[in-house]
Amino acid sequence: MEFLKICVLKRNACSMACFWRSHIIQNPSIRKICTTSPRCTVMPAWVIDKYGKNEVLRFTKNMMIPIIHYPNEVIIKVHAASVNPIDVNMRSGYGATALNMKRDPLHIKTKGGEFPLTLGRDVSGVVMECGLDVKYFKPGDEVWAAVPPWKQGTLSEFVVVGGNEVSLKPRSLTHTQAASLPYVALTAWSAINKIGGLDDKNCLGKRILILGASGGVGTFAIQVLKAWNAHVTAVCSQDASELVRKLGADDIIDYRSGNMEEQLSSLELFDFILDNVGGTTETWALKFLKKWSGATYVTLVTPFLLNMDRLGIADGMLQTGVTMGSKALKHFWQGVHYRWAFFMASGSYLDDIAKLVDEGKIQPVIEKTFPFSQVPEAFLKMERGHARGKTVINVI
Repeated sequence: MEFLKICVLKRNACSMACFWRSHIIQNPSIRKICTTSPRCTVMPAWVIDKYGKNEVLRFTKNMMIPIIHYPNEVIIKVHAASVNPIDVNMRSGYGATALNMKRDPLHIKTKGGEFPLTLGRDVSGVVMECGLDVKYFKPGDEVWAAVPPWKQGTLSEFVVVGGNEVSLKPRSLTHTQAASLPYVALTAWSAINKIGGLDDKNCLGKRILILGASGGVGTFAIQVLKAWNAHVTAVCSQDASELVRKLGADDIIDYRSGNMEEQLSSLELFDFILDNVGGTTETWALKFLKKWSGATYVTLVTPFLLNMDRLGIADGMLQTGVTMGSKALKHFWQGVHYRWAFFMASGSYLDDIAKLVDEGKIQPVIEKTFPFSQVPEAFLKMERGHARGKTVINVI
């Protein structure tokens, strides 16, 4: 009992809290004694117990509160989260083969599989607890993060995030506003900066084409490229044109108003294309790039996870490599670069993005917010498509 008294007195201290929780999970009898109310060990969350349509979403008040397993982790009390297309796809089982390979083996072993699975990638909230190796955050810090798809998500009261995936929340944003940005911002940052090689030093005068400009990734990409002084042409529907113009787009192409290729052919060629649409776009889009000048096409719509779902890990990776290599080589000989980009979780990238936000160069674009009780409605809205920014969930 003396151990329990010490734990209660010290539980707000970062290092002791980590030890206390890990000791409890390894000693069920101590956990039972320590539990004075259900709120000590369980929390509300939206989970799925199988893959399927929207009816598989289940609200529970009895999801186990996450604990720190690794010394570089932090626990965040979620104030706001958001829904991304990846969440709708994961609800239906997309990417499960590859993601299960990446999931924490301790979670898989304990639960006997990935279920119950919590969706949601974005979080803005407050640090509650830190692992022993976490040096840059402390309990009480307001932070934001994007959680990788192979980890338990953010549609819950608490979430565990790697310390290298967390950043201090922009001071100028509320939690609701901040929760709209991390996943789409990091996805766009990966495509534009890490894969595309664009930054604030080399964008002046560059001509950029964004396909699918009115969604979460597109609205962020417009703003960051304009902050870097690029010329941006945005492709969207007419009803989104006012939004993208306010964000800084120089030219707007309405894909519903006629032959889009004809409209683009009247413009100068581009230095960079960001494709958020996929499908048949890459069969014609690359011809609008400047040849033999280092111009680059980057798509965020790839068959990587789908190949592994369909063919298995080994054959799926082989097919993906062959597809990527053949396309890159084909377009290289035609004088342009062809690239795939993926979301990258990174606290340091979020630090750079937060700086742009607090300088007023990036603003959140939120189409609709939902209370925590209406997560299924938020998924249905996302599933209908034609987003004009982000869909945010206020958890508290």
